Amino acid sequence: MRAAIRTRHYSLRTEQNYIHWAKRFIYWHDKRHPADMGAPEVEAFLSALATERNVSASTQNQAMHAILFLYKDVLGVDLPWLDGITRAKVSKRLPVVLTQREIQSLLRHVSGTNGLVIKLLYGTGMRLLECLRMRIKDLDIERGQITIREGKGNKDRVTMLPASLADELRDHLIARRRLRDHLIARRRLHDIDLATGHADVELPDAIERKYPRAASEWAWQYLFCAPGYSTDPRTGAYRRHHWNERNIQRAVRAAAESAGIGKQVHPHALRHSFATHLLESGYDIRTVQELLGHSDVSTTMIYTHVLNRGGHGVMSPLDRII
Repeated sequence: MRAAIRTRHYSLRTEQNYIHWAKRFIYWHDKRHPADMGAPEVEAFLSALATERNVSASTQNQAMHAILFLYKDVLGVDLPWLDGITRAKVSKRLPVVLTQREIQSLLRHVSGTNGLVIKLLYGTGMRLLECLRMRIKDLDIERGQITIREGKGNKDRVTMLPASLADELRDHLIARRRLRDHLIARRRLHDIDLATGHADVELPDAIERKYPRAASEWAWQYLFCAPGYSTDPRTGAYRRHHWNERNIQRAVRAAAESAGIGKQVHPHALRHSFATHLLESGYDIRTVQELLGHSDVSTTMIYTHVLNRGGHGVMSPLDRII
């Protein structure tokens, strides 16, 4: 199953999720081979997820897609019952959006690398992993833009670089590559990695075979690298990965709590706030769609429902008499 997933260039997260659900499906049926099962077993498993485990509709659908992938693409079983599987209806939820005052309060409680990433998330509208996987070559401070590579749907796009972060990013790059103060007798991370033979990073597709030295070049390094080394789950290589997304998630929650924000704040809420605040400022929805990387403008339309116009701009009758 791993081979089939990697042949299709699915992400590591998708691979982990599909393997997880395939295992759970098989174990739930007492380790019976999937080829010996059919629609009733799939329906029973998906129903049990909803009734016994109380999983959300999106989680149930994720499990269904993993099982269908197992049958169609791994076992090569193309049975008519696959198209008749009942799909859970995903509920439509409005995104969590912070006001500009709440964003200002939140940003006052962040610092360091976590703080810089959080500012970029709000200032550019990037998804968390899009930001953390950014390479140094994708940052163009002079032109004030960031190129986002292999975003959701494996698409590239360009977004703005907030001018207010230019100097902070320059300082981050200096600290990332070499000594700020030559009196300090130690080399910065990239120089240390080169010296110890751990400067190579993960490269997309076949670039590593085409350009064997690219993995250790400065341009291909992660802008936000991890402080230590770890083992690549796919290749087993021991090297420096990008900054851990859990650090950002914890930092956002801690900052929101310190700022006294009474909302369920997570990193993706910064992306929602970015889009909403642009629309509030008068930017057209097509521009916002392009910056967010949405394929369909209907996805971007969700932010028109959370603009600062309570009840679609309708004045409450109570306000007319009080």
